[in-house]
Amino acid sequence: MFYTSTRDNKVHVTSAQAITRGISADGGLFVPESIPKISLEDLQELSGMDYIERAKAILSLYLTDFTPDEISSAVIGAYSGGKFSDEKIAPLVELYKGVDILELWKGPTCAFKDMALQLLPQLLTISAKKAAPDKKIVILVATSGDTGKAALEGFKDVPGTKILVFYPNDGVSPMQKLQMTTQEGENVSVCAIEGNFDDAQNGVKAIFTDEAVAARLEEQEMMFSSANSINWGRLVPQIVYYISAYCGMTAKGTIQLGDKINIVVPTGNFGNILAAYYAMEMGLPVHKLICASNANDVLTEFLKTGRYNRNRSFFTTASPSMDILISSNLERLLYSLSGNDAEVVKKLMADLRETGIYDISNLMLNKIKKLFAAGCCNDAGTKVTIAETFKNRSYLCDTHTAVAVHVYERYRAETGDGSPAVIASTASPFKFCASVLSALKPGEAQGTDEFAMLDELAALTGAVCPSQLSDLKDLPVRFNGFCTRDSMEGVVLEMLDL
Repeated sequence: MFYTSTRDNKVHVTSAQAITRGISADGGLFVPESIPKISLEDLQELSGMDYIERAKAILSLYLTDFTPDEISSAVIGAYSGGKFSDEKIAPLVELYKGVDILELWKGPTCAFKDMALQLLPQLLTISAKKAAPDKKIVILVATSGDTGKAALEGFKDVPGTKILVFYPNDGVSPMQKLQMTTQEGENVSVCAIEGNFDDAQNGVKAIFTDEAVAARLEEQEMMFSSANSINWGRLVPQIVYYISAYCGMTAKGTIQLGDKINIVVPTGNFGNILAAYYAMEMGLPVHKLICASNANDVLTEFLKTGRYNRNRSFFTTASPSMDILISSNLERLLYSLSGNDAEVVKKLMADLRETGIYDISNLMLNKIKKLFAAGCCNDAGTKVTIAETFKNRSYLCDTHTAVAVHVYERYRAETGDGSPAVIASTASPFKFCASVLSALKPGEAQGTDEFAMLDELAALTGAVCPSQLSDLKDLPVRFNGFCTRDSMEGVVLEMLDL
């Protein structure tokens, strides 16, 4: 299997090269030249496996320049050894008959990003030995909250790497901020920026493609890579958990092998639902991919109308990991829907850069409407959903998962589509305890200490707060740097002593 760029079909690299580089030199994203297929017989076989064995089998279809031993070592290193609090890694919890919650936050940072970012350091270390021996890998990350901590934890003290994380100063929850600024490790750095996630993401992309900066790194035998979902090594592990969810639903009798399901995903950068799209393209029986957005509804509008317009108000919401107006991974979907036409994608991305808007063809829009449904939910709807889901279903969800539940329930009511469904749950409710607590007891969380709220939420609901969150109380803050979008490059060079 080889990979090309969404903006240049002449690019032809191995998976190790794609993972090591993170992003193509032309600014495009690496994508498989073809999508491997799985049959119902394959799904039947996978249903009898545990998560680790499923991951090995699926990853081997994409990482063909890795040996079986290398894939096995990477997967075992990511998901064993007590790193995940549930032996199923990504357990299914029944919300009600025919609808399961896929809990993706049982890892060390209590967010779905652990599913990929515990594996990416393993894959990158192997890839770098193949594609860039003797180079020190510098990981640049822009985060809207969860990616930053998950990447820092995944790459902490990994030999031959250094990781630098930028986050919007006022765009993450207090718990997310504490997780990052107290991070341990000798090879980690964290800096807040003035602005939102899109500013951080654009800054990181600009540094990635700056030839002068690349030359300075080359002199020191360093090279950039990414832990954001623009890196194929971040995205491919996410395909695994959708296939695993289907196998789990089959194994417990929620569905019969071959039944089509709906997959509901709360997303801002589009990577999490794109992984479900790739799983469907592989042969996973899917009826509809349901994209759930918060008040930053740029994806909802796009999937319904074919127009992507980032020229709109930006909202800081109770679901901050979705506070995004430029959804980078959508570029990979555009490439697929255009028939792998890099020139079409290049033109659309140029339009977005120059005007903030692009419109896709009617042919592409018709394809989207067959595959996707979309909806959005504001903070008021999010809080109502948290309260009602806990009261009526005895399930406590975080603010992002609540957006997905809200959008799904509205979709089901409007369409009458009662297909079996899996809803991706992306974070522990304790990561957003102020919002969750105020949803259950309005006014309760105002002016309350963050750690007192953890205790209050646990007492109110009977849920257990993960120790990795409660233990932050005793950790010293290590990073309090602050910069502007324009000064990010200087911060990077200073952090690297260049």
